[in-house]
Formats: sequence, C-alpha cells, structure tokens
Amino acid sequence: MRKYSAVVFDLGMVLVPFDYKIMVNKLEQIQAGLGDHFIESYKSNYHIHRGFERGEISTEDFISQMLKVLNYKIDAETFCKFYSEIFTVNQKVVDLLPILKNNYRLFLLSNTNALHHQYGWKDFPFIHHFEKLILSHEVGAVKPEEKIFRAVEAASGFQSKEHIFIDDISEYIEAAKKLGWGGIQFKGYDDLVLNFKQRGVLN
Repeated sequence: MRKYSAVVFDLGMVLVPFDYKIMVNKLEQIQAGLGDHFIESYKSNYHIHRGFERGEISTEDFISQMLKVLNYKIDAETFCKFYSEIFTVNQKVVDLLPILKNNYRLFLLSNTNALHHQYGWKDFPFIHHFEKLILSHEVGAVKPEEKIFRAVEAASGFQSKEHIFIDDISEYIEAAKKLGWGGIQFKGYDDLVLNFKQRGVLN
C-alpha cells in the first residue's frame, strides 16, 4: 500500500463551510436589493476576486472596488466584517486533525484572500494543527496551477508521491494527481474516513 508522509487539506467547504448568503442577508438589511446586486457583480466580475486570491490586487484596491459596487452604503470596516463572517467549522473533519497529526505532517493549501485570512478564519483554534499554511494570496498562484502545489512540496521536503490532498473540487484533485500526489475529493465526513481507511491513512 502506498505510504504517505504529508496530509494536505483544502480549507473552504472541507474544514470551513462558507455561505455568501450570510453577507447577502446583512446587505439586504442595509438596503433592499443591495445583497443581490453584490452577488451578481461578484459572479460577473469573478476575475477580480480571483486576482485578489492570487495576490495580484491589493487589499486596499479590492475594498475600494467593492465599496464602489455597494454604492458606498457601508464603510470599509463593515465591509471587511460582512465579507469575512461567512465561515463555520466542520467540527467532525477538524476532529480528525490531531489524530492524523500523530502519524503525518499536516499542511493547509487554500485559494484564499488576505481579507478572509485576516478577518474570517485565521483565529480558528484548529489552524494550529497545521505545520504550514500555503495560501494563494501569499504564493502568487491558485489551484489548479502547478506552482501552488510545488510550494507545498518545498515546505514539506517530501517527494510528490508522499502527499495526499483532500479538496472538494475535482479539478484541483486531478491537478494534484498529475504531479504524482494522492488525492481524495471531499464529499462528506463519512466518505472521507472511508477513503482514509482504504488507503491506510487511518486504521
């Protein structure tokens, strides 16, 4: 059976589910239609958000652009809160981390931006289980680009084949596999545990 040394977790929708409806509802309370307008703009200008995740757009520029979209109905501080307080914790999956840490080195690999990092999830207690966080806005690359996976390998010092990656998006799992990694598409806690056991990652 294949032997892994590093278990690499995605963040969003695996460890921390997120829901932009939380933000939409807060914006709707400010002004009817404001939340829907923001989401429509978000989807039709996704390149802006991807650029922010990649670290190509500064936090200041991003906030400025978003406040303009929102017709300046809220200030920058309120935007940061609304935009980032969309995360919850998938506690069952988080509870696997200290168990896995007994036998593997743990890394976090996430397409994320500076605001979500700072205001959204940075202080969640489970983050300390990870040896290193490889974040798109710091690396200057996003999944499924090779550069971000190589950044994990540089941090771990292990060969490609010694990494196993858990992500909810199949495209990102396939990108990891092409580099020689193992991969599990996250479809829920029970399915993850089953996959871990089938691969000998968990007993």
